[in-house]
Amino acid sequence: MKNIKYSILDLAIVSEGTTLKDTFDHSLALAQAAEEVGYSRFWLAEHHNSIAIGSSATSVLMGYIAEGTKTIRVGSGGIMLPNHSPLIIAEQFGTLGILYPNRIDLGLGRAPGTDQLTAQAIRSDFF
Repeated sequence: MKNIKYSILDLAIVSEGTTLKDTFDHSLALAQAAEEVGYSRFWLAEHHNSIAIGSSATSVLMGYIAEGTKTIRVGSGGIMLPNHSPLIIAEQFGTLGILYPNRIDLGLGRAPGTDQLTAQAIRSDFF
């Protein structure tokens, strides 16, 4: 049982009466607490156009979490490729990997992660 690695997948839920900055700070505090007790990974999920989920700019939020922690791996669970240019994602995660060596994980997905209208606004060239 000692070799089991535990992870957290955070949606950065925006609670009623809180701001997005509060939500991001709560995610960071959760990642710091997880790191403190020995969790190995903290992942963020990509969702768009939701007033209740704050992790739409996943790679940016990952940088905030990685900067505020020391050892825990920080990742995406996952980046939805229909929403992004694969080259841009490679550049973003490559940059994060340089800034936080051996701590950045890239999980990929193929769902739009949102409704049809928002998906079209994100990547109109796919429709």
